[in-house]
Amino acid sequence: MSLQATIAKLLLKLPDSFLVRLSGGKPVELGGRTLDPRFQFMMAGAKRQPPMSSLSPQEARAASAGGLAMFADEPEPGVTWEDNGITSSDGHQIPVRIYRPDNQDASAPMMVYYHFGGGVIGDLDTCHVFCTMIATAAKCPVLSVDYRLAPEHKFPAGLEDCIDAYDWALRNARKYGAPAGVATVGGDSMGGNFSAIVAQEMVRERKPVPLMQLLIYPATDIDREFPSYQTYGETYPLDADTMRWFMEQYIPEGQDRADVRLSPAREPYLENLPPAVIATAGFDPLVDDGAAYAKLLRKSGVKVEYKCYDSLAHGFTAFTGVVPAARKACEEIASRVAETYKTFEIDED
Repeated sequence: MSLQATIAKLLLKLPDSFLVRLSGGKPVELGGRTLDPRFQFMMAGAKRQPPMSSLSPQEARAASAGGLAMFADEPEPGVTWEDNGITSSDGHQIPVRIYRPDNQDASAPMMVYYHFGGGVIGDLDTCHVFCTMIATAAKCPVLSVDYRLAPEHKFPAGLEDCIDAYDWALRNARKYGAPAGVATVGGDSMGGNFSAIVAQEMVRERKPVPLMQLLIYPATDIDREFPSYQTYGETYPLDADTMRWFMEQYIPEGQDRADVRLSPAREPYLENLPPAVIATAGFDPLVDDGAAYAKLLRKSGVKVEYKCYDSLAHGFTAFTGVVPAARKACEEIASRVAETYKTFEIDED
């Protein structure tokens, strides 16, 4: 651990009142919510850094990776993993990381997980700790996918990698001690977008549909900005300006943003989708988006477990090492996944 990371983690262990005093003197209250003091402290520090939208994609990736490394927790004990590569439908290699818990249940399907990052930043390390939490709680193998990033690979390249990885999981899950021919999907932010779209694509293509979808602060309607873009437009680590910059990098010029392969909330037929566990963060431009999609699914008869973690900010799955409330939220989400897994009836023949 670097000296900078050590100092940051020590400071973030200070009492709440002290952290508030160091970062403005009074709690951050927006839209009837109060921000966790640790996120408030980090937000105050981030204001001294250049905005992500002023960086090149390469600089943004390096800055994000360095920052997240400071705040990461240790992986869950009792989980092993291996880095590998799978061949896509067009022949290129997709890097993946496969997790297996010591307590694996042979009846638990593999989860295919897609990391956050706006389709522009992030890699297998972005969601590393959270994937170990899912693996342990649900007693399942997890396939984490390092999909192609924009602007080098604009839409739909990353999505196509996610679909190919899901198809690979269906064919290869048995090699990793999970039932063949079935899987679940999950992801946060852009990964939540991908998870929702993969589930819909399987319905549209009449292929094996994921048994569940885990959507954490997902972006589901790229074609509109909800009121939370204004209320929480200057929050950390995701603000409205950064979200717009991500989409400028990700979406080709002239592309219809209401396309259901970009905005799954625009799909008119949601009835046959699998159960969803949806979590949002209170201090997040996307909080209204995730809540609206949960409502749409419920209206269509889809079973939904939804919760907003009011005091937390976007990306909280990566802050479990320094924000106890983020750690607690991730444990709760993993537990909800585990409870959903118990409802599956899988024919292993």
